[in-house]
Amino acid sequence: KMLIPTLLGALAMSAMTVVDGIIVGQGVGSVGVAAINIVAPIYLLMSGIGLMIGAGCPVVASIHLAQNKPKVARPNATQALLASASLVALIAVVVLAFARQAAQLLGSSSTLMPDVLDYVMWIMPGFVFEMFSLIGLFVIRLDGAPRYAMWCNIIPAVLNAILDWVLVFPVGMGVEGAGLATSFCMVLGGLMALGYLLFKANKLHLELPKLSLKSLRLTLRNIGYQCRIGFSSLMGELAVAISIYIGNLVFMRYLGDDGV
Repeated sequence: KMLIPTLLGALAMSAMTVVDGIIVGQGVGSVGVAAINIVAPIYLLMSGIGLMIGAGCPVVASIHLAQNKPKVARPNATQALLASASLVALIAVVVLAFARQAAQLLGSSSTLMPDVLDYVMWIMPGFVFEMFSLIGLFVIRLDGAPRYAMWCNIIPAVLNAILDWVLVFPVGMGVEGAGLATSFCMVLGGLMALGYLLFKANKLHLELPKLSLKSLRLTLRNIGYQCRIGFSSLMGELAVAISIYIGNLVFMRYLGDDGV
């Protein structure tokens, strides 16, 4: 019951990445693919944050559920979503405020710079909703709805492929269109996950956070516990991000834009 829906959802997201590459490669060319590769380490960093908290949150919540303490389990999902969204929003604001410097730091050449900036401008806001999706799907599966979690992956992936083609080919937006399509589908997936947790969840529905000093202290403790549990997931994403980053620098130095 858990394996097949999770596997199909993961395959849909992998297929989305492949389709992105094909459409950008055919519609924009090597410059477009290179621009996306330059931004890839940021994408992996954001995913790592979501996976770290997303892997830790359901573990903490499931312990409380096993102890028949649903009221103690529920706040963990709310805390995880708010903490990750706040952190990612802060990173996104910094990257957008210093987009050119960030692109140069990631290894972008002057030739790739316009496409990199276009892609970053559209995709960064979507990462906040990506946190809702990444973490929310872990919680939704724990809540007993793995099929709904699967559709939260499949529907955005299919729409992303359609929007990619429309925006890159007929509309002619190039890399900017690919970034807009991906960001839109991040928002859609995040809203689908939020909708379930707000209105359809069995035990782990979201609650308004308490604003007392004690509540803030407990929230920080819970988030720290979740991060410790899921830290290996962040490390896995960062390992790939660093590999791509170093590779991009080496390719840019010896092979130029086409190498990237």
